[in-house]
Amino acid sequence: MTAASARDEAAATQGDRGPAQPPVNHYSYTVYADPSMAERFESMRFSGPIGRLIADTQEQQIATFLTPLEGQRILDVGTGTGRAAIALARRGAIVTAVDASAEMLHVAERRAREAAASVTFVRGDAHGLDFDDRSFDAVVCLRVLMHTPDWQGSLKELCRVANHQVVFDYPARWSAAAVQAATRRVAHLFDRQVEAYRVFASGAVARVLNAEGFRVRDEHRQFVLPIAVHRRIGSEAWTRRTEAWLTRAGLTARFGSPVTIVAERCVS
Repeated sequence: MTAASARDEAAATQGDRGPAQPPVNHYSYTVYADPSMAERFESMRFSGPIGRLIADTQEQQIATFLTPLEGQRILDVGTGTGRAAIALARRGAIVTAVDASAEMLHVAERRAREAAASVTFVRGDAHGLDFDDRSFDAVVCLRVLMHTPDWQGSLKELCRVANHQVVFDYPARWSAAAVQAATRRVAHLFDRQVEAYRVFASGAVARVLNAEGFRVRDEHRQFVLPIAVHRRIGSEAWTRRTEAWLTRAGLTARFGSPVTIVAERCVS
């Protein structure tokens, strides 16, 4: 099933629950439809000591949030090249992973085979997931809501198909990420392929979750300094020491980003 047909079917069956079909010419679709981008994605995001630190920290945090993983039915929305999905499957979860980009899924399937990880990959869209209500024990969505045309509608979809928990991340409004986001928005005016991501206020996120019957159970904030600074220095030891000092100073709890959230369905 194509991403477009999945959205059409979801809109027909969900009535007022689902958002309108998103614009497929939005950069979050066009950028990742490029096969060369799909091939470069892992090295762009997770290469070098800081890239590996980001990936390893988030993988461990998700595992902590969702433990025990063995036998859990988990949906990874916006899987990209499958990093989170593969990690979850190797820890014993039963994983389905969706992405709107066929090119990204092609790389994800290859990486899963190489890792001997059992993951079901499906082309689909966060704005209209082609799954029944409460189909999965938990839903994971990383580095997606910051780019989606309709983040609130997408978050509602994550909640709809999750029976127990939703894990997702976002760059915080009160963080160094907000400065980069502002420069990206300006650059996007001149180059439509620039990823002009948004930042989030925790209150706005909590309101959408509460309206869907979820509450924030816990959160993890990673960096106070801009990730670009850490990448430029390129020392995991320096990053760990510096961010540990900022945490002891109480700054991470206020200004740390990205924020990874675990929300759970309230008992009705």
